[in-house]
Amino acid sequence: MSITASRKEELIGEFGVAKGDTGSPEVQVAILTERIVNLTEHFKTHKKDNHSRRGLIKMVNQRRSLLAYVKKVDESRYTSLIQRLGLRK
Repeated sequence: MSITASRKEELIGEFGVAKGDTGSPEVQVAILTERIVNLTEHFKTHKKDNHSRRGLIKMVNQRRSLLAYVKKVDESRYTSLIQRLGLRK
């Protein structure tokens, strides 16, 4: 259910502002999105796993908060991030 270290490094390299950037909101949103996708796949086979579902809801809320922050600070960064991650249709 968790992401591998190599996949995490790929996300940091792709969405990071600078080399080794792990704290920027873009990187955090990308990592959360990857974890959310993995958990969503998990729930397709484990429908009654309510303990993990609570964690999923917390991750979705955390991502929403980070996206709201990015939108408040810089709208162009927000739209770019949304397009790159494919979140809104």
